Amino acid sequence: MPKYRLAASAEMMFLDLPFVERVEKIHSRGFEVEIWNWANKDLPALAATGARFNSMTGYLEGDLLEDDGIEKLLATAELSIEASKIIDCPNLNLHGTGLDDQGQAIRKRYGTTRAEWQTARDTLARIAELGEKHDKIFILENLNLLVDHPGTPFGLASEVISLIESVNSPHLRMNLDLYHAQIGEGNLVELVRRAFPIIGEIQVADVPGRCEPGTGEINYKRIAQELKALDYAGVVGLEGWAQTDSDLALDRFAEAFA
Repeated sequence: MPKYRLAASAEMMFLDLPFVERVEKIHSRGFEVEIWNWANKDLPALAATGARFNSMTGYLEGDLLEDDGIEKLLATAELSIEASKIIDCPNLNLHGTGLDDQGQAIRKRYGTTRAEWQTARDTLARIAELGEKHDKIFILENLNLLVDHPGTPFGLASEVISLIESVNSPHLRMNLDLYHAQIGEGNLVELVRRAFPIIGEIQVADVPGRCEPGTGEINYKRIAQELKALDYAGVVGLEGWAQTDSDLALDRFAEAFA
């Protein structure tokens, strides 16, 4: 049996159900649950489901680079920490910049300077200090720039790894999203090996289409084999759409990572 645990995004599964019922359905199937924006959720109602929550958005606005954005990021990260306590969620997800309701970078950048890299690194160090203070883990997610999130600074997995290694804190880890990495960089098995010491979570969906494993080109059974060889004991989360049916999608996900 693998040591890792499986989770699924309530934002992308069982879309015909009210949100609390989505969480209940995922929980009833034996998966942990992930959510995005907590500010539009009834957190006490989610807590009452008895579901185990693995990750949620760790900020509401802001970015890693601009003075006003940094202050907003830090302020809303603190609010996110308090929200996470309601549902006992350990991992708080971050991006290189704030995303709008369509998932697009609010402040687009096509490349960053060394000085901007240092600013981002210093901002993340402050975020890690918040995590340490409250015993929470912030996870920085890589995003693809070709299809879903053009203009997002520090979107590539290689950039995320560089920043996290520089901060060197157990309260700042990587959310390694293999869907995004396949589009932006590929070479997934080697990427898992490279990032393994700093991984806080792994997210998956197939390419193209962002649906469950088995619907596209990624050999997730090979990824699962590698995770077992590495003795990975964290969470693998399905952050993808159901190609046809959410129950079938969860079945296919579980089979790929059995």
